[in-house]
Amino acid sequence: MAKDKIAYVCENCGQESPKWIGKCPACGRWNTFKEVRVAADTARQTATTAAAQAGHALRKHKALRLRDISSHDDPRIDMHDAELNRVLGGGLVPGSIILLGGEPGIGKSTLSLQTMLRLPDKRILYVSGEESAHQLKMRAERIAHEENEQFLILCENSLEAIFEHIKDVQPELVVVDSIQTIATDEVESSAGSIAQVRECASALLRFAKTSGVPVILIGHITKEGTLAGPKILEHIVDTVIQFEGDQHYMYRILRSIKNRFGSTSELGIYEMQHSGLRQVGNPSELLLTQDHEGLSGIAISSAIEGMRPFLVETQALVSTAAYGTPQRQATGFDQRRLNMLLAVLEKRVGFKLVQKDVFLNIAGGLRVTDLAMDLSVIAAVLSSNVDTPIETGWCMAGEVGLSGEVRPVSRIEQRIGEAQKLGFSHIIVPRYNLQGIDRSKYTSIELHPVRKVEEALRALFG
Repeated sequence: MAKDKIAYVCENCGQESPKWIGKCPACGRWNTFKEVRVAADTARQTATTAAAQAGHALRKHKALRLRDISSHDDPRIDMHDAELNRVLGGGLVPGSIILLGGEPGIGKSTLSLQTMLRLPDKRILYVSGEESAHQLKMRAERIAHEENEQFLILCENSLEAIFEHIKDVQPELVVVDSIQTIATDEVESSAGSIAQVRECASALLRFAKTSGVPVILIGHITKEGTLAGPKILEHIVDTVIQFEGDQHYMYRILRSIKNRFGSTSELGIYEMQHSGLRQVGNPSELLLTQDHEGLSGIAISSAIEGMRPFLVETQALVSTAAYGTPQRQATGFDQRRLNMLLAVLEKRVGFKLVQKDVFLNIAGGLRVTDLAMDLSVIAAVLSSNVDTPIETGWCMAGEVGLSGEVRPVSRIEQRIGEAQKLGFSHIIVPRYNLQGIDRSKYTSIELHPVRKVEEALRALFG
């Protein structure tokens, strides 16, 4: 009997090697190669089977001209969740495979369970490898949804047994919670290993594409904040969605990292409650405090994530450095961009912040990547430095360049409209953005076009 073979696989990118290597030659990461045991007979049989399937595929399929391929779109499945539909790009595509990741306890299982219970017209198979049926029943009762006669629960860890149940049940949607707990008999390793995750995900992908039944996989997150398992797992699936948020906050952010059927810049916002997750239709309600009149270091920015505009409260604190090296800390904002904006504020405007600690925070626990936040960051830092509050009713939007100029931003009309809808009376915008804009429809808000940072600060502080 032939001995088992030992292979080494990079858990970051899936690169294989016959021996252990300190640095992966494919992705450049260190200490990512893990040992995988492969049976010799299995490997030979797998290679023979793959060659046979490749030959069969060559006989079955043929090359097509682009004009001969149908371009009709399959109707998407409405998830009865506006936030989830937005992140997916308009609904769930039949035959697609979705990967939902997030930290432990963030609400992945709660989101998937309450979403499935809202689909009474679909036969759903919920495969749980982590929780018992009794635990899922208690969670379903806590969510306080009505009973769904088409919702079936299966507590199983074997991939072969799962496919047997799928054959008997004939579901229209499959949820696997989680992919790291599923194992197949074809791979001689424990559940959650690189080989098991890769093989199980590939088998579920083949099932989704051949049957047209969408599959939702729930995945774990490593301590670095990335999806656990090999990087090839993210390449296999059609859409990667990350559920993020601070457990000290009651708000959760659903963000699309990869989406073959929609935009990757969309996000959904939920509020964690005792009865489940509540959709937040107006993000400005959580990103703005009720009253900050008379408080320095607070500036309001009109930001856009994906296609939805909302107002974000930027908080800054500037104090004298207690130690030799001043601290620069940012929560919800890019640390390197904060350092760049502080350099612009010191070089172009003339405010000395060399011996000052600067702390920046985006209210609500949200992480914003919109470049239009630059102007509000500088305004909040300066407001805290001189201990002068910004008047109520002012907001701003603008990207700041290295020479101190205020650069134009995208979709300025949506930003102004959102500020006007929420009752703001003044907004600072880049001067270039006002070319060709009809100002007559903005009757209750005054526009302040600026070209440099000095002009914006003069409008705010006089």
